[in-house]
Amino acid sequence: MADAGTARAEADRGDRSGVRTALAGLTTRGRSFLAAGVAAALCAYVLGQSDLLRVGLLLAALPLLCAAVLHRTRHRVAGSRRLSPARVPAGSEARVHLRTENVSRLPTGLLMLQDRVPYVLGPRPRFVLDRVEPGGRREVSYRVRSDLRGRYPLGPLQLRLTDPFGMCELTRSFSAFDTLTVVPRVTPLPPVRLSGEAKGYGDGRQRSLALAGEDDVIPRGYRHGDDLRRVHWRSTARYGELMVRREEQPQRARCTVLLDTRYIAFRGAGPESAFEWAVSGAASVLVHMLERGFSVRLLTDTGTSVPGEGSEGFAGASQGSADAAGLMMDTLAVIDHSDGAGLSRAYDTLRGGNEGLLVAFLGDLDEEQAAVVAKMRQRGGAAVAFVLDSDAWVRERTDVPGPVHGTGERLRMLRESGWTAVEVPRGASLEEVWRRADRERTGLGAASGTGFGTAGAAGHGEGRS
Repeated sequence: MADAGTARAEADRGDRSGVRTALAGLTTRGRSFLAAGVAAALCAYVLGQSDLLRVGLLLAALPLLCAAVLHRTRHRVAGSRRLSPARVPAGSEARVHLRTENVSRLPTGLLMLQDRVPYVLGPRPRFVLDRVEPGGRREVSYRVRSDLRGRYPLGPLQLRLTDPFGMCELTRSFSAFDTLTVVPRVTPLPPVRLSGEAKGYGDGRQRSLALAGEDDVIPRGYRHGDDLRRVHWRSTARYGELMVRREEQPQRARCTVLLDTRYIAFRGAGPESAFEWAVSGAASVLVHMLERGFSVRLLTDTGTSVPGEGSEGFAGASQGSADAAGLMMDTLAVIDHSDGAGLSRAYDTLRGGNEGLLVAFLGDLDEEQAAVVAKMRQRGGAAVAFVLDSDAWVRERTDVPGPVHGTGERLRMLRESGWTAVEVPRGASLEEVWRRADRERTGLGAASGTGFGTAGAAGHGEGRS
């Protein structure tokens, strides 16, 4: 019984709150009518005029009746929001569709629809809707755009209701909201000859696959529907039951994209900063390699690997490329500077095995961190580093060429350890530095007698990525 009494008390408080809200929503016209009605009623009482009393009661009752009706009907308006698309690159536009439906038996008055959006997406949109008939619906839309990546909440949707006489005006806020994800810009990259071998397989494994084919000759028991042409007769005679050759695809070529997020490695902020260029470059390489059938993962200086599931954090052949790309792009949309001072955690993650192709986007490197990066170079695959001198990015443009602040020495250390190291000048085009890395790697391969050949998407043969 105590619980029921509490529920009734809360309901009574809710009703009283609703009445106060409705009365507070009276417009200037409604308050004027109410004041005039009260004044006329008092004058009629003093003067003894019954006709004036009826007029006063009518004037006072009209705004109160409008507030009561509006208070009841405001809970019968439904609103929804739809994003198209929900994930958009920085600098591109997304469209937000708003839908309002009158689910009551009475028509609404004039409606003003307002959606709450962060200031970086643009001004707050407002729409005026005419009378909505019972069961009717209205749809409006607006566009949002952001040059800054991130996750931005949209909502809640606010609906301002008025009665036909303009006596009362109430605002309703819906509880639901949506999230717009602004991912980094992705630059289409040209195909170049980069290597990314399947884990554990070298050139010898590639040649054996080319000679023997892709099917694993290890037999398994016959299952209903198996092709009889795949029957392995020797195993059948040995085990005394029908055995077939098992079809098994070799592992795909691998690629690890390392993104340096250390706060001390980058200076400046904003869409044109060195850090944002590195994030956009990492996103472009991830999408580029996924489109070419590579098993790809994103690795940061903190040792965090995305995706975190599957074989050692890679987006393997069993995982859809679109899902893997979406997961990594969502991570890059909200990635920020880390408090770490070194790259040792990333080195510990890479030290475990052959990672295939390694593409790194690095900020400022001192001698110690350059030595750590040099040790990341694995014997099994190629390694490409894009080094950004953040001091050069925050300075005004000058005509003085060449690396500064020891960047040239760091590049030399990386190249001597087998990296293809490319300095990224301020405002450089990712497509151009990508081609430059290809040219430098090709020259390095020609000088050492090895090509920049690539294991294809299936992990065998030479192809182009």
